[in-house]
Amino acid sequence: MRRTVYTYRMMLFGAVCLLVSCGTLRQQPPVTNSASIPQQVVELTSINPQPVAPETQPETQVAPQPTVTQVAETWDERVRRGLDSLCAQPLFEISHLGMFVYDLTENRPLYARNATHRLRPASCQKLVTCIGALHLLGGDYQFRTRLFTTGTIAGGVLNGDVYVVGGMDPLFSRSGVQQLTAALTREGISSIDGHLYIDLSMKDDIGYGSGWSWDDDYGPYSPLMVDAKDQFAEQWVTALGKAGIRLKYRTVGQKVLPTAGTRALLTVTHQLDEVMLPTLKESDNIYAECIFFQIAAMGGQKLATRKHAEEKIKGLLSQLGLPVDNYSIADGSGLSPYDYVTPEMLVALLNFAQARPEIFNHLYPALPIAGVDGTLEKRMLETAAANNVHAKTGTVTGVSSLSGYLTASNGHLLTFSIINQGIPRSSLGREFQDQVCCFLCGGK
Repeated sequence: MRRTVYTYRMMLFGAVCLLVSCGTLRQQPPVTNSASIPQQVVELTSINPQPVAPETQPETQVAPQPTVTQVAETWDERVRRGLDSLCAQPLFEISHLGMFVYDLTENRPLYARNATHRLRPASCQKLVTCIGALHLLGGDYQFRTRLFTTGTIAGGVLNGDVYVVGGMDPLFSRSGVQQLTAALTREGISSIDGHLYIDLSMKDDIGYGSGWSWDDDYGPYSPLMVDAKDQFAEQWVTALGKAGIRLKYRTVGQKVLPTAGTRALLTVTHQLDEVMLPTLKESDNIYAECIFFQIAAMGGQKLATRKHAEEKIKGLLSQLGLPVDNYSIADGSGLSPYDYVTPEMLVALLNFAQARPEIFNHLYPALPIAGVDGTLEKRMLETAAANNVHAKTGTVTGVSSLSGYLTASNGHLLTFSIINQGIPRSSLGREFQDQVCCFLCGGK
């Protein structure tokens, strides 16, 4: 019983405490933020209220980015990139290309691709011949065909012989034959009681270039030709007969002019410039060989051979510091399959010529001009290269070449040499060469 009363009392006490507690909670004022702020801070705020700045996150520090400066592509870089692109054609997967471009204004190479490779020059060999001749012989050099007599003249009869000494002049023509005949007539000669001789001792008796093919359709050549053909003897006899000069012997022999007892009657001459013009403009092969043998025979060399010419031209190349053993100069025209040069060598000769007015003033006017004349007359028409590119062309089976001068789009004077070898058709080489020239001159 006591335990029960005790338990009841404890339960009643707990209930009362619970009621009191609930009443206290209902009468408690709401809690504000200021209750947790120290009284001093609350009072200052109430005196001079200030807006509370919202809490901000610290700014993220961004690392500065490097400044990228766009550097403009130089003209040289653009040219090299453009030429690299042209040289990437499928044509050069099956053929060989040698190219060298030199900036004469800056006096430095601009572009090279296989520039020291030995290649066949085709008719660009004529540049070697003509520049060599202008340097070794001089721009005022003359080709000479000379007329001599021996014995005496009495009553219109020449009691002696007549000699014509050949100088391998390709411009000597039928008009020249008539001049020789007229010279005899002026001396009062109406009859020749002696022999007719031609002196061909200027060069050897080989009438074709080294390695020339039977089907090249050039030659034979000789120190005495008429209109660049080996037919002087028959035309000489015919001309004498038409002039009314009686001949004791109607045959023409071959004999070297005696060193004494002769009388000079006439010399028919032509300037080197006159011979060089068709050599370069029209790429005449016989004319080129005639110039080549002037070099071979210089200094009075008798029975001159192509080796004599090669030796003298290589002497010039040696002066230019070029490796002469790398080259083969078999003829003057480029027909020979034994001719081997490099684009570097051709450009070196072009640079050498340009630096010397006594050479350049003769060479430059004789070069074909793109879109204007010569072998370039129908090439690069209506382009930036037209009337700009002055260059020598070259074509033999499997080979096409172009070497010369041009003014580039930046105003600089350039020399260049391009040799395409092993090409299926010559037109493919010409198209590539034209693309290169048009690009350098400012075209696309």
